Amino acid sequence: MDNSYIIAIDFGTAYSGYAFSLTKREAEIEPRLKYWGQQVSLRTPKTPTCILFDDHGKFLSFGYEAQSAYFRTRGDEARKKFFFECFKMSLYGKKVNSDVTIEAANGRSMKALKVFTEALRYLKEDALKFISENAGGKQFIASDFTWVVTVPAIWDPSAKQFMREAATQAGIVTTGKEDRLVIALEPEAASVWCKKLPADGYKTENNSEVTFEQASGTQYIVVDCGGGTIDITVHEVLEGGALKELHKASGNDFGGQTVDNKFKEFLREIFSDSLWDEYEKEHPGELQKMMYDISVLKENDDNVEISCPYNLGEMAKEKQKMEKFFESLRGVSWNQGAIKISKEKVRSFFAESLNGITKSLREILKKGFSIKYILLLGGYAQSLILRQHITSHFGDQCKVLCPSHPQEAIMKGAVMFGRNPALVASRISAFTYGVSLSHRFDASKHRADKRYTNKEGEWCDAIFCVLVKENEEVGWDKTSEHSFTPVERDQTAVTFAFYRTERKIQDLMYVDEWGVEKIGSIILESPDTARGMNREIKLQIKFGATEMTTTAIDVDSGSTVKIDLDFMAKSIKSFRNNVWQK
Repeated sequence: MDNSYIIAIDFGTAYSGYAFSLTKREAEIEPRLKYWGQQVSLRTPKTPTCILFDDHGKFLSFGYEAQSAYFRTRGDEARKKFFFECFKMSLYGKKVNSDVTIEAANGRSMKALKVFTEALRYLKEDALKFISENAGGKQFIASDFTWVVTVPAIWDPSAKQFMREAATQAGIVTTGKEDRLVIALEPEAASVWCKKLPADGYKTENNSEVTFEQASGTQYIVVDCGGGTIDITVHEVLEGGALKELHKASGNDFGGQTVDNKFKEFLREIFSDSLWDEYEKEHPGELQKMMYDISVLKENDDNVEISCPYNLGEMAKEKQKMEKFFESLRGVSWNQGAIKISKEKVRSFFAESLNGITKSLREILKKGFSIKYILLLGGYAQSLILRQHITSHFGDQCKVLCPSHPQEAIMKGAVMFGRNPALVASRISAFTYGVSLSHRFDASKHRADKRYTNKEGEWCDAIFCVLVKENEEVGWDKTSEHSFTPVERDQTAVTFAFYRTERKIQDLMYVDEWGVEKIGSIILESPDTARGMNREIKLQIKFGATEMTTTAIDVDSGSTVKIDLDFMAKSIKSFRNNVWQK
């Protein structure tokens, strides 16, 4: 990559933003940000991940602008428009393809790819405009930059590929220039930035002296506390300062949204299901405004007062006196137009989320690493209740630190990662990956239903051949090479079908067993048949980068196929494999 200019988009569940650098490649990077929210009297490093389309599906606005416009709409007008918020979670924990749809606030659906593409297009165009305005009027276009888009490390590979497709459709990169788009894993980007911070760039909850030592051998956990996901990675500092992953990415969906949803459930309990359903239907914009206010209030460990929105108050008063809604519930009261919730009740809204985070951290700490620090990052890490909880549970085992600006860590680190992917020297494979092969049939060890015959003899079909094992360390730029041969001497093409599993490989023989998933295939031309079954077919795979790439080479003819494995295929055709290893 020649581009020394970098733009990194941190596309978060609750908030999104970007950082950029216009420094020379060899210069020290100090990424710059755009601050958002001027139109709503705020100054924040990210803007809400909200997007608004008109009733025909035409893009209208994104971020604070979309939020404000939707908050102002009422009843029928609001129900006509497509308003999406926190829509990134639609990609969590599932295999994704280009036809997946997501539901808007009005209950109508739109293709997820369109929603993500328009959001990324907006952020791309806003970044180019903002940078031009702050570079003395010099005009930039997308191809002037290397772009970095961040994704959770725990996402399925299909969701990471989906983000690349959306970025491509948004015009961030073009065909032939795919290497100008780097997919960065959020906790890794945060970790890279934390290594750069000075010792006083952190805060703790027990006012202890704050230092983050980065000597070779230092091991630490990064907890990216986002709005949707909790994304956890474990790193060790290597000689020279690069990072090595010690444990495959883990986490859960107990991010800050979990707490917001508990608030919402409690409000429903106060006002009754029927009234709340009617309110959600009639005044969606007003409800969104209240939920936004709640998401800000949860950063503090204190009693919470929420101004009761006008229409909710009017609808409630038609049913009964306002005070009566609060009589039978503990931890909440009506206070002159405001809903007052006690500190203890607010803490209870965090319980499910905090228990989920605690469980994930305990599982890692049981593994026998020498963990010295837990770093809390992301927007949800701004919550005092969260930081206090993690410190009280793990502070006696390791130092719990949070950067002074936890929301900025990922996008700033992503700029550095985009310039130098070698900052994360190796990763741990999350799966065992393999390819389907034929072997010479042996009745003593092969299933009879796998037997087939061709002019070269009897074969066993669909053997799982391991390429890399789960929990194996893989270098970020290391290429794994394997050699195969055709199963027929006059064969002019070979097919490789790729699979992955989390099963123990000693218990596994065939690719069609339970727990084995097909993830893609490639076809390689092998036109020179002179050497028959002695031809060499090479398979080269990079497992250690943030995206897997595969190259198949027919050594005799020089025929080569290079692809990124297609994890988004809606259905993958089955066929008999036609390669084997002698």
